[in-house]
Amino acid sequence: MSHATQQPNPQPIPQPILDPRYAPTFPKAALNVLNNVQMRKNVGHAIDVIQAKRAKLVAEKTDWQELRESASAIRMHVLENLGHYLTQFEERCTANGGVVHWAADAEEARQITLGILRQEQALDVIKIKTMTSAEIQLNPFLESNGVKAYETDLAEIILQLGEQEPSHIVVPALHVNRSQVREIFSRTMHLKDLSDEPRELTNAARNYLRSKFLSIPTAISGANYLIAETGSVAVVESEGNGRMCLTLPKAMITIAGIEKVLPRFEDMEVMLQLLGRSATGERMNPYNSLWTGVTPGDGPERFHVILLDNGRSSILSRPTERQTLKCIRCAACMNSCPVYRQTGGHAYGSVYPGPIGAILTPQLQQLHHAQSLPYASSLCGACYEACPVKINIPEVLLELRARVTNQERKDLKRFFDPMYLGLRVANLLFSRASFFHAAQFFGRIGARLLTRSDGWIHWLPSMGGKWTMTRDLRGLPEQTFHEWWAQRQKEAK
Repeated sequence: MSHATQQPNPQPIPQPILDPRYAPTFPKAALNVLNNVQMRKNVGHAIDVIQAKRAKLVAEKTDWQELRESASAIRMHVLENLGHYLTQFEERCTANGGVVHWAADAEEARQITLGILRQEQALDVIKIKTMTSAEIQLNPFLESNGVKAYETDLAEIILQLGEQEPSHIVVPALHVNRSQVREIFSRTMHLKDLSDEPRELTNAARNYLRSKFLSIPTAISGANYLIAETGSVAVVESEGNGRMCLTLPKAMITIAGIEKVLPRFEDMEVMLQLLGRSATGERMNPYNSLWTGVTPGDGPERFHVILLDNGRSSILSRPTERQTLKCIRCAACMNSCPVYRQTGGHAYGSVYPGPIGAILTPQLQQLHHAQSLPYASSLCGACYEACPVKINIPEVLLELRARVTNQERKDLKRFFDPMYLGLRVANLLFSRASFFHAAQFFGRIGARLLTRSDGWIHWLPSMGGKWTMTRDLRGLPEQTFHEWWAQRQKEAK
């Protein structure tokens, strides 16, 4: 959460639809956020703090670029041999007392989870922050089936109690400042005298959670990494709530994307050096928890892992887009992105915001939804430079834009769309020099009617008006370069 100073009467935080099937396009959603001055101030302040901490700790690593190269190679090796490592993980996890389930899509993952909770006779469940559960919309599904899920990460508590949606991968409540947190906690926890001091807010959350940790015997987690060599699961977090969820419950359910696997335990050495610095500006996250199956008398007695595909296999099959799955969810790309800085995460209409969301969400949806997200970028390349596993996000964005365009070409409804009709005409004119010169000739005649005495065009009709609404257009010269050159050559003779 941000510590920016709060205005006396804060603007309400918009509630986006984080389901690409129903979310508005990025331009429409972004416009609503851009009008929320307080939210933009909160986001900007939080990003400045994170970026300053990250820059300091990255600078102290003389082998930072070598670490990036190594991590990228590890992740790409995994993706090229994913079937092998997933099978190895299943064998080792099962041998250690775990139960591995395979879920082809979100619905299957939800049903498997519900089935396990029914076996446990669970009406409540505590959760470690998990992007995959948000991806499959698990919380509302469980609630509709009589199971209440309690988030235990501080930021997630803020959002859950405030009935808000996350706007950042690592710091979900980045858009909320402490005065807004105080209002949420005071209202939902009935703490009238609560101040906005961070210590008091943290104590309020701790007291709220204590009874949940001690009384709810079932937990759900995500996974930062799955270790194929040992069948282990790793969760990285900063508050200790994860450690409580991993040790106190009788049953544990982990939902992990199939891409999260690492070949060997020693690969963690590279990943942990990169993740802490890139995500939160720390040398290492305070809590790095690993568990392998079940151990009598220590931790959960029943352990399930749900390996989630949900569109990842289709991404894996395309060479350029495959690198998307190298992501370790550090959010370095969004912290460096000038677009995200202005819009925050809600404009993306997805569980995964920012540059990584702009390439991941459309692919998970197989381009049936969220077609506007690949255009939510200036292609400046800052995300590529910041990414600790060297995902070339601009390259993937361009590939997805091409796929969106090809998809739209096949849409008969767009055949006579003025913009696409204009592009087809332009494509024809640029295909031959004779066509281009003819267009210049007639264009010059038409431009004379619109050019003012100062040599500028201040108004264009129809779609051209979108240009002149915000800028002027210089009138066409009386002579083209080709005409000038031809005349020069003639005079030289």
